[in-house]
Amino acid sequence: MKKKPISILIIYTGGTIGMIQDPLTGSYSPFNFQNIIDEVPEIKRFGYNFSSVEFDTPVDSSNITPASWIKLAEIIKENYKLYDGFVILHGTDTMAFTASALSFMLENLSKPVILTGSQLPINMLRTDGKENLISSIEIAAAKINGKAAVPEVCIYFEFKLYRGNRTKKRSAENFNAFESPNLSPLAEAGIHISYNHSVIKRKFNPGKELKLNLVPDTNITILKIFPGIHPEIVRAVINIPGLRAVILETYGSGNAPDDGKFIEIIADGIENGLVIVNVTQCSSGSVEMERYSTGNSLKEIGVVSGYDITTEAAVTKLMILLGMYKDKDKVKKYFQKDLAGEISVHF
Repeated sequence: MKKKPISILIIYTGGTIGMIQDPLTGSYSPFNFQNIIDEVPEIKRFGYNFSSVEFDTPVDSSNITPASWIKLAEIIKENYKLYDGFVILHGTDTMAFTASALSFMLENLSKPVILTGSQLPINMLRTDGKENLISSIEIAAAKINGKAAVPEVCIYFEFKLYRGNRTKKRSAENFNAFESPNLSPLAEAGIHISYNHSVIKRKFNPGKELKLNLVPDTNITILKIFPGIHPEIVRAVINIPGLRAVILETYGSGNAPDDGKFIEIIADGIENGLVIVNVTQCSSGSVEMERYSTGNSLKEIGVVSGYDITTEAAVTKLMILLGMYKDKDKVKKYFQKDLAGEISVHF
């Protein structure tokens, strides 16, 4: 019996990878998606069946919204049984947000969803787009014992594959634009693609049907703590009408001013129904509120630990949980659970 060829769906949202540079102004503008495929004829040598879907109008990643995430999740759901893997071409600025959101939207995922893009348009001589696209396709198609090698939402960039909800954009200039400060890469590409099998979640939800969580609630905000932050600014943020959750970006291992006024305002917000979560401003490490008195003061009034979650994952996780649950206690409970490999919980 002839073996069925691997099928890959490429989804083009926009971004630098699909841009062309104006020789006069130096600015970038989108060009036809089919030209991207034409620019990388090498992918035909894989022997896979390729199909593509593109957004009606390419979206600069700065204009990506939760509606874009919903559209991507629905495209994957509609085509889920037809393809072995999915490659999403996306702008870099909000790629970590989209990858994080999809990891929570695509519950019980058992196939690869690989986001990639480039720092230079794919038709430029020194583009990083070709290698990123070629390796993303190879990873999306890879199987071990007949099953997907990496059944996760991931970002592939500059020879490294990261869990999507663990990534942050680290550079607007370098080709290695992303980092995953609290989790090792899932794979690295050299002569061969080497998979970090101990990190990849292959048995996260075995045998379950793909389920979509598609009602994100965007009534959240981020409040970054800084020396000298005025209490009335904190109060104004906490009292925004309709606000349901606040991501408190704190110092170090989850510390913030423990003067009476600041703590009182945060406590009032929690008392009035807000979910307030604690995420560190540091690029790596974890929130441990009990470590210092300035963090423990937050814990005592009911601020929720984000552990080692990224801000990008915290934003999208909260949006999804708030959309799923009206009960703030359920939101707090599930925020502290590892839902898609986004945190390392130590209890």
